[in-house]
Amino acid sequence: MKTTALRIHGKMDLRLENFELPPAGEDGILAEVVCDSICMSSYKAAKQGPEHKRVPDDCAANPTIIGHEFAGRILEVGARWRDQFRPGDRFGIQPALMYQGSLDAPGYSFPTIGGDATHVRIPSCVMEMSCLLNYGGEAFFLASLAEPVSCIIGALKAQYHTTPASYEHQMGIVAGGKVACLASAGPMGLGLVDLLVHGDRKPALVVVTDIDQARLDRAAAIVTPAEARANGVDLRYVNTRTANPVQDLLGISGGTGFDDVFAMAPVAPVVEQGDAILGRDGCLNFFAGPTDPAFSAKFNFYNVHYGSTHIVGTSGGTKEDMQDALVLMAAGRINPAAMITHVGGLTAAREATLHLPEIPGGKKLIYTHADFPLVAIDDLARLGQDNPLYAELAGACARHNGLWNLEAERIVLDKFPKLNG
Repeated sequence: MKTTALRIHGKMDLRLENFELPPAGEDGILAEVVCDSICMSSYKAAKQGPEHKRVPDDCAANPTIIGHEFAGRILEVGARWRDQFRPGDRFGIQPALMYQGSLDAPGYSFPTIGGDATHVRIPSCVMEMSCLLNYGGEAFFLASLAEPVSCIIGALKAQYHTTPASYEHQMGIVAGGKVACLASAGPMGLGLVDLLVHGDRKPALVVVTDIDQARLDRAAAIVTPAEARANGVDLRYVNTRTANPVQDLLGISGGTGFDDVFAMAPVAPVVEQGDAILGRDGCLNFFAGPTDPAFSAKFNFYNVHYGSTHIVGTSGGTKEDMQDALVLMAAGRINPAAMITHVGGLTAAREATLHLPEIPGGKKLIYTHADFPLVAIDDLARLGQDNPLYAELAGACARHNGLWNLEAERIVLDKFPKLNG
């Protein structure tokens, strides 16, 4: 089976190439990739090339396929896996295999599997680690977001609290407690708020902060306070560009502080603000990964000693977290579509990956069988004045509160120019 795939040959050396995949054989699976959402981790892999821990040293001679947040459809199943998978099954991938302790992962390390490809051969190690995950929903783009959603689910599970007169920790956010989501009006922050409102363990109060009122207003239109109230959560959006944001937030908490605080931006003042609003036994989750290895911020150790405040950080999620994400999305309980701000075809993947830090917004969604440039969802209406296909997409998104959606996905899959004609 032939594939077209974006492969890494070295530092900032990505090439869109056609080549033949090995057959499925006894223990492999052949699959069609439908879409991949580009992650900043892919940019980091491209920038570092063979110096990246997951990219092989010999990638110049044996290039690997990039992209690790993808979804698709199974085409052919080797005999070893026919009791678990069948042609036509839809899937997501958990890239963190941890196979025999290795850091090798789809989208970084393998020549036959990665998200920026039309077709892939899934090697047996993926199935052996139970990292090929069935997806029962209709929208492929949601399954491609399962990996970033799993990161949020993992962060919620990683929160911990103490037990009075005991050394046993209670894992997860405080049920019925108070949560502050700082710098959280962006795509990942909205995913967090969505899960807090619609997940299994709900707080009583969720406060979402940002210093950009337009972003807050947009966030409030996506996960509304009314919807939160219907789910038993008091949701408030607060602009912290004020004289004393800590005092304002503590006032909202009733003066006692928050049980769980999430810092969604790697900015020292945000971390320090989170520390200052922790209540007794409060847990601060430093969610946003910094690029500076020397990043640091102040933390009040008086409160650590006398108030049992503490901090946790997570990077990524487990396969169980990703399974949870797929189930929640298939059931329609959460909708992480707000993460997506741009869409494009496979021909746009190279430039989008190499220039990802320069492109504003959230996730860049790639449809691997399509041939069209990367476009912002907010620009579709303007572009639609000259292009009827963009006009159709603009209409579909307008009918879904400005978010990417299944109707828009079907327009791309059915009507947009196909790769290689």
